[in-house]
Amino acid sequence: MRLLGLVMVLAALTAWTASAANAASSVQYGVQDDAWLLHGPGTLDSRLDVLERLGVDIVRFTVRWDQVASDRPADPRNDADPAYAWRNADLVLRALHRRGIPAVVTLLGTPAWANGGRSFNSAPTDPRSFGNFAYAAAQRYPWITAWTIWNEPNQPRWLQPTSASVYVTKLLNPAYAQIHAASPRVEVGGGMTAPRSTGGGVSPVSWIRAMARSKARLDAYAHHPYPSQPQSESPWTGGCAHCLTITMAELERLLTEVRESFGPVRIWLTEYGYQTDPPDLLLGVPPATQAAYVATSARRVYVAPQVDMLIYYLVYDDAAPEGWQSGFFTANGTAKPSYTAFRFPLVQVSRTGDRVALWGQIRPRSGSQRYRLGAYRDGKVTWLGGIRSTDSRGFLSASVRLRRGSLVVVYSPRDDAFGLTLRIT
Repeated sequence: MRLLGLVMVLAALTAWTASAANAASSVQYGVQDDAWLLHGPGTLDSRLDVLERLGVDIVRFTVRWDQVASDRPADPRNDADPAYAWRNADLVLRALHRRGIPAVVTLLGTPAWANGGRSFNSAPTDPRSFGNFAYAAAQRYPWITAWTIWNEPNQPRWLQPTSASVYVTKLLNPAYAQIHAASPRVEVGGGMTAPRSTGGGVSPVSWIRAMARSKARLDAYAHHPYPSQPQSESPWTGGCAHCLTITMAELERLLTEVRESFGPVRIWLTEYGYQTDPPDLLLGVPPATQAAYVATSARRVYVAPQVDMLIYYLVYDDAAPEGWQSGFFTANGTAKPSYTAFRFPLVQVSRTGDRVALWGQIRPRSGSQRYRLGAYRDGKVTWLGGIRSTDSRGFLSASVRLRRGSLVVVYSPRDDAFGLTLRIT
């Protein structure tokens, strides 16, 4: 990580510390990796063990309408209709439920019988058909309380026609009404926007405003705040001040646009990550930088009002070179530093004289956790005080006396594991 970039990140962290009074301490940190959950190495149970060791609060999983209902059901609101093929969704969602891991479920993809024989990204001709499927899905998985509609509909590769009005009238609003009819306890997220107007798409700012004009119904606005320039943009700095993009560095723009369009609805960040080099030579950042950004993005969301969810993508890198390489593990299963950064994020918040304020979390398990802070001196860890306790969600805040350049680390006695080393500035 370049020293200048680190200084800019810490300056931004300090500047936003005043927002901590409005911190979304209920924020859920999770992952999405559908392919790994369904087909990754080992058994599904062993993959769920990985999620528990990570300490995820929630898992995003996609249920494809075009795959579940490739044949037209005779009774589309009945999840037991013989035309429905729920096998993959049943396998993952029921296994997560048995482990007590919540899921946020995305509904995506139109079957050919519902859109005039077109591809999965074409909107249905009759909005009632998608509403009926959403009702059946909510009936089948009554324990799911968080749903999102479609994926990055502001890009043509995911929705055609690429229109916020089409998205609202044919997908979001019908699904919102029917999911709530099936289970009044749920929340439905709309938007699911990509951070920019790639390949002839629509910018998220324009999309949000157009959704409001189309009278969108939603309980939360979902967005994917990937960086536009990953090698120069951190979760806190480097965003474009006058663009219509919305990356993590431009999170305030998202909060403002959503509030002005929809009022005090919640914000879900349902897909986010940095690819690593290796193996991505073009867009990747060093693994240590990815790890630092996992920790600092967690803090960014923690102090942001309205934000309730941050989903990192992926768990395992894609094996194909042209795939996505933002996992906590390489394609062959080697843990990257980001694996440890997710489990035990630790960041410097501010400095006052020789006192340094630290923030972090012990994520495996639930409830208050014991931890220790240590500083490396002559290659050995010297403890900074005794054993401390986090709050009831595993979050820690500590003030310690450290010189600039000191190397500090968090230790979890129950896990017998250290976090990553943090250099104090």
